[in-house]
Amino acid sequence: MNKVEPKILPGFMELLPQDQIKFNKMYDTIRKVYERFGFLPLDTPILEYSEVLLAKAGGETEKQIYRFMKGDTDISMRFDLTVPLARYVSQRYNDLIFPFKRYQMNKVYRGEKQQKGRYREFYQCDIDVIGNESLDLVYDAEIPTIIYHVFKELNIGEFVIKINNRKVLNGFFESLELTDKVTDILRTIDKIDKIGKEAVKEELIKFEISEEKADKILNFIAITGSNSEILEKLEELKIENETFKIGLFEMNEVVKNLKAFNVPEDNFNINLTIARGLDYYTGTVYETNLVKYPELGSICSGGRYENLTEYYTKQKLPGIGISIGLTRLFSQLKDIGLLDEVDENKSVTKVLVMDIGSQDFAYMLKIATAFREAGIPTDVYYGEKGMKAKMKYANKLYIPFVAIIGEDEIKNNTISLKNMFTGEQKTLSIEEAIKEVVEK
Repeated sequence: MNKVEPKILPGFMELLPQDQIKFNKMYDTIRKVYERFGFLPLDTPILEYSEVLLAKAGGETEKQIYRFMKGDTDISMRFDLTVPLARYVSQRYNDLIFPFKRYQMNKVYRGEKQQKGRYREFYQCDIDVIGNESLDLVYDAEIPTIIYHVFKELNIGEFVIKINNRKVLNGFFESLELTDKVTDILRTIDKIDKIGKEAVKEELIKFEISEEKADKILNFIAITGSNSEILEKLEELKIENETFKIGLFEMNEVVKNLKAFNVPEDNFNINLTIARGLDYYTGTVYETNLVKYPELGSICSGGRYENLTEYYTKQKLPGIGISIGLTRLFSQLKDIGLLDEVDENKSVTKVLVMDIGSQDFAYMLKIATAFREAGIPTDVYYGEKGMKAKMKYANKLYIPFVAIIGEDEIKNNTISLKNMFTGEQKTLSIEEAIKEVVEK
C-alpha cells in the first residue's frame, strides 16, 4: 500500500495540546468578558447562499472567497462574521429584542495569498450592538470598555485603544472642499504607520490634491497630546462644518463616558490617523495596539456603522462592534514568546491517579471519581509500567499533582498526594487531598 505524506494545507493553524490549552484559555477569557457585558451567543452556518453572502462583496474580498456549486446550489464559505450577522438580523428581525447585543467566536475562511501571520482559516471574536432606527452614543464608550477588560484579563502586556471619529475626518475634508476624495484620503492616511508621512503625502498629491491641502491634512492628523488637549485643539480650529461639529461632540461624549466606565486614560487616546479602511464605518472607530510590540499592528479593531442590513431589508439598523482576530494574535504572541511569559497553566489535568503495584482498579476509580465530583480535572494512569515511567508521564504533561495508591493507602482508605512542582508528598484522606489541591 502506498503511503501518503501527512500534511495540512498552507494557511491553516494546527497546534500541539499544550499550545491548544493556551489558545482555549484566551478564547474562554474573551468569551467570559463578552458575556459579562450582556452579549448573547450566536453561531451562524459556515456555508451560505452565495447571492446572500456576496450581496456587498467586491474587489479583493470576492476573489478571496471559497465558492463552489453543489448540484444547482451556488454556495460560499463565510469570510467574516459581519455579513452573516446582517443576514441573521434581517431574517429574524421580528424575533429579536433591540438593542441586540451578540457575540460570535467562530472560524472564517479567506483564500488569501500565503504569508507569515496570515491565515486562510482563522477565528474571529466579534461583538456587535445593533439598534432599531437609532443606537445610543453610550455604546461607543461601552465597546472600548469591553476591549479594555479583555486585554487586561488576557495579561499580554501594556496596550492602548486608539479612538477616532469618521465624522470628524469627513467634516474636515469637506471644509477643504475634498468631499469627492474622502474615501481615497481615508484609505491613504490609514496607511501612515506603514508607509510614513512623506509617502502618504505623495499618494495624496496623486489624487489631484494640492500640496497645500495635503500639508493641511498631514498637520491635522498630526495633532497629539492628552485626550483633553486634542479636543481643545480641535475646538480651536473653529471649523464651521456641521459634520465636523457632530463628530467632535461625539468624540467628547465618548471620552467623558469612558472615564465614567473607569477606563484609565493610559489605555485609550484620541488618534486622528485612525481611519479604518472599510467604507461602512460612519462614526467612532477603534484600533488597539500593544505598546511594546507596535510591529504587531492592530490586535483589535472596529467602529460604528450606519446601516448593517441595507442589502437585505428596508429597516434601518445602525450598529457598533469590534473584532479580535484570535488566530493571528495567538500566532504573533507565540512567535515573540509572550505566551510563555504570561501563562504558566500548561495542563488541563490537575491530578493524575496512579498505583504502585496494587492494581486495585476499583479503588483508583473511586479516588478519581471523588476528585472529579469536586470539580477537579483528573486522569488515571491505567498502564502497568513502573513508578519512574508514570512520574515522567505526569512531568511531561505538566500535571501539578499525583495521587499515588499502594497497599497501605488502600488499607487505610487514604492516598499519597505529591505536589509535582515542590516535590512535597503527604498521606491524606480523600477529603484532605481535595482541599489541598483546591487551595494550591
